Amino acid sequence: MIKNMMKLCLGVGFAALTMAGLSGCSVSVDGEDYQSVSPTFDIEQFFDGNVKAWGIVQNRSGEVVQRFVVNIDGSIEGDTLTLDETFEYGVGEGPKSRTWTIVKQSDGSFIGKASDIDGPAKGTSYGNAFNFHYEMDLPIDDTTYSVTFDDWFWAFDDTTMMNRSYIRKFGIVMAEVTIFMQKQSD
Repeated sequence: MIKNMMKLCLGVGFAALTMAGLSGCSVSVDGEDYQSVSPTFDIEQFFDGNVKAWGIVQNRSGEVVQRFVVNIDGSIEGDTLTLDETFEYGVGEGPKSRTWTIVKQSDGSFIGKASDIDGPAKGTSYGNAFNFHYEMDLPIDDTTYSVTFDDWFWAFDDTTMMNRSYIRKFGIVMAEVTIFMQKQSD
């Protein structure tokens, strides 16, 4: 009986230490912190036209596993923003292109769709920041992983923006994406 009780206590203690350690692997951004920060990020204004982006993907160890350039051709028709993206990779591989269709909702939020995104991407503006949250089946080598993206955009000015994405599996950040974007003169 005492032996079983010790095993139970050790098991519970190990589980508690594991959960405490894993909680350090999580990143949380609160959009409300950016409501009153300037300049305001207007996703429609920023992406209406040509945008060039430079980015990296880092794994959990911080190693750069992808480095890429994205050319984005954005257009607005009514409440719909369409982004045609083409990718070039310096390190790693990934999709060659993606088309986003982003529709502004009556409450000011946004719903985005792309062929490689599972279900809708839900977008919310927070003054200087914008957040997209969505699920994706992410192919890596010979395996596909179902992951969640917590995608944050922050305006520097009317023509420059930074994007930071946290890719999670089981709530744990498995990789991070950092992208700088600049609106191009037409």
